[in-house]
Amino acid sequence: MTPATIVPAIVAITTAANAAIQGGAGEATQRGSAYLALGDSYTIGEGVDDADRWPMQLARCLREAGIALDDPRIIATTGWTTDELSAALDAVEPLGSDWGLVSLLIGVNNQYRGRPVDDYVPEFAALLDRAIAYAGGDAGRVLVLSIPDWGVTPFAFAGSFDPEVIAEALDAYNAAAAQVCAERGVAFVDITPVSRARGAEAAMLVEDALHPSAAMYAEWTARALPVARRLLSEPRTEASTE
Repeated sequence: MTPATIVPAIVAITTAANAAIQGGAGEATQRGSAYLALGDSYTIGEGVDDADRWPMQLARCLREAGIALDDPRIIATTGWTTDELSAALDAVEPLGSDWGLVSLLIGVNNQYRGRPVDDYVPEFAALLDRAIAYAGGDAGRVLVLSIPDWGVTPFAFAGSFDPEVIAEALDAYNAAAAQVCAERGVAFVDITPVSRARGAEAAMLVEDALHPSAAMYAEWTARALPVARRLLSEPRTEASTE
């Protein structure tokens, strides 16, 4: 989703995938400390400094809490839908299955482009299965964030979008994603309420009046942190060590 135009630009998947791989753990990283963050503009942090992206904030907070976790390897690009993220993952080098934590936040661009929830569900489920595989088959090391509500932003109002229509659609998307997560035993963190409560505040947005600022990402991090701490404090499942 980009504020410059109502119809998002076509993504050149292979090129974008290579450009979208940001930072993160190298090959020498110890098992359990590597973090893989998958998503779109909300994960790459459109408009904020690298250190202010929510996965970077989360990793930093976990280290401050005494949990060893590297800065994330981020595979995300502004505008990506579920199928585009999947294609990007196909295009990058094999990611392996040694990631200690994998996060996934995807779907806003599906909704923005008017795609039905029935199309989103199987594509999200396939991505979630990939995320679990990257975590060594351990669903307890995967974290999903809900899609925030961009319908409350000044960008949405300036574009004459109907906030109620957006909210209804995103509620359906998030309910479906939460159900898929529950079926697989994956933690689902609902950051949508705070996006609605504070998403219209200037301090919570970058200059485009659409994407979250570091302050909003801090709000998301605060909600994800206790869940991530619990996940990373629990023993890995047998599936992750086979």
